[in-house]
Amino acid sequence: MAPATQGAVPPRKKVTIPALMKKMERNDAIVQMAIYDYRSAVIADRLGIDILCVSDSGGMILFGHRSTVTVSFEEVMFMAQAVDRGSRYGLRMVDMPYWSFHVSTAQAVENAGKFVNQANAEVMKCEGNRHHARNIEAIIQAGIPVQGHIGITPMRMPQLGGFAAQGKVAAAALALVEDAKAMVDAGCFSILCEVTTEEVCQYLSETLPVPVISLGAGNKAHGVHIITSDLFHLYEEHVPRHSKIYTDLIPIIEDVYTRYMTDVRKRTYPGPEHTAYMTARELEDFATKVNWTNPPIEAAEQREKAKRATRAAAD
Repeated sequence: MAPATQGAVPPRKKVTIPALMKKMERNDAIVQMAIYDYRSAVIADRLGIDILCVSDSGGMILFGHRSTVTVSFEEVMFMAQAVDRGSRYGLRMVDMPYWSFHVSTAQAVENAGKFVNQANAEVMKCEGNRHHARNIEAIIQAGIPVQGHIGITPMRMPQLGGFAAQGKVAAAALALVEDAKAMVDAGCFSILCEVTTEEVCQYLSETLPVPVISLGAGNKAHGVHIITSDLFHLYEEHVPRHSKIYTDLIPIIEDVYTRYMTDVRKRTYPGPEHTAYMTARELEDFATKVNWTNPPIEAAEQREKAKRATRAAAD
């Protein structure tokens, strides 16, 4: 057996639900990110992100939806398939879109199964409350793990009264605890708290037997989830309070677009280094055959002369 290369980085181990439970027991933070395109999946998987969540918010970033409720099942499927192609080690989670598991247990199981069968998804994420636990349980009993999602659930905005932190008063906090416990009783392997108070998220982290993940719910959970585009300010329309912009890519993108437009309008791009050319002999033959009266043969000869001079200098 050949010796291991000194200093070589060992390959990642596949992230599994038992591995996440061990992280929780060791108090190792679980890193979960909303990933919804191939290149981001490649990078996140290479760097060691634990859970790659195909978020329906990707439909807002990639396809221009104004909210997640109009993001279609097919669009989430496209994103899930892209993430599958770009990842091997992170746990692949799919955020089940609006009205894909709400109607019946049969609908819930069928649609979750489609994500597994057609996009190689490993686990689902279902947002809601205790009233959705029955359908979530059916998915789990069919053999597909689910992360329950409580708190701010964008699919229920009219019912919640808008984007406002949940669990600020004791009665509301108790209702969130009931929601989380109902989902755990249904068999959820994890709970995501989106924009609940930190106290609710902390209490659940201390009392539930499964990992609790914070999305804008403070820093007392077993892990944290973030929408990838928020890290780069790619959704200019709204920056949530809980998001941290690590690098604002918008000015960088604008600068590149502007310089590209300027080069094109000045006709400095593409330059010779970006361009393929015919030899002078082939150009002359081509021009004769098509009756091109003014081919750039002199320019071709000058390029060939310059190449010969460069080779001679190198020798």
